[in-house]
Amino acid sequence: MSRTPASEMRAAPGFSTPALLRMAAVAGPVVLVAVLILGPLSLMAVVSFWTKSGFSMKPDFSFKAYETFLGGVRFSIFLRSLWVAVSSTAIMLLVAYPLAYFIARHVRADAVRSVLFLFSVPFLVNYILRTFAWADILGRTGWINRAVVASGLSDRPLDWLLYSDFAVYLGLVTAYMPFMIFPIWLSLSGIDRRFEEASWMLGEGPWRSFWHVTLPLSLPGVFAAAIFGFVGAFGEFAISTVLGGTGYQLLGNSITSALNVINYPLAAAMSTFTVAVMAVLLILWFRFFDVRLFLGKIMGRT
Repeated sequence: MSRTPASEMRAAPGFSTPALLRMAAVAGPVVLVAVLILGPLSLMAVVSFWTKSGFSMKPDFSFKAYETFLGGVRFSIFLRSLWVAVSSTAIMLLVAYPLAYFIARHVRADAVRSVLFLFSVPFLVNYILRTFAWADILGRTGWINRAVVASGLSDRPLDWLLYSDFAVYLGLVTAYMPFMIFPIWLSLSGIDRRFEEASWMLGEGPWRSFWHVTLPLSLPGVFAAAIFGFVGAFGEFAISTVLGGTGYQLLGNSITSALNVINYPLAAAMSTFTVAVMAVLLILWFRFFDVRLFLGKIMGRT
């Protein structure tokens, strides 16, 4: 039996050094993601089936934590958090889309990077500090209430500015809306203007061209932006505590309270359920939109 020379093995694509290096370059990030992200998520899902035993927990395969979550007051908190996340995301889109459209259509190409950078400046300040800053601005002694009383619009400070739904929504919008501008701008800037021009030539006005051409073509970016805003608002706990008060409960606060009483299986069950909801949103995005086209726009801009 003849043996394959070592030089031929090195020349074969499966044994070449460049091919091995490419495999390692691809496998390395995948393994890292699996260990650092999928590993903790898998552990969380496993713990959600364990049972609480005193101040600890014991391995088990029980749905008790899910029954406690889905059959108690915490599920009503989940539904409230879902509504807050959906409604605040809708408000964010109503603000982010016109801003992104203005940047994509009316800002000079050489100034776009500077304008987008301005929307990232707030993130240079700590997230908690920005939230407490809003609490100071909206408080009874804040500058808004001082201006209202000084102008004579009211003879006393407005109590509904802080520790209310208004304050929570304001905090959520200002915290996560800037994230949503970037994917919408990217989607709008990638639209071939000839499609809009063809619509105008066929007799459609600017508004009808927007509704039938521009908006549908920008939906991948809109949906990506909605995911960014929804995920942040759905898991929020700091804004609801600082701006909503101690009695304002969202899902993040409920998970934190379960951790405070060392009920790790219940906290894991609520977190696993939340991650499952997020996974459904991502599957819908991959199902209805071509993510390769969206990523291609990103690579084309870099």
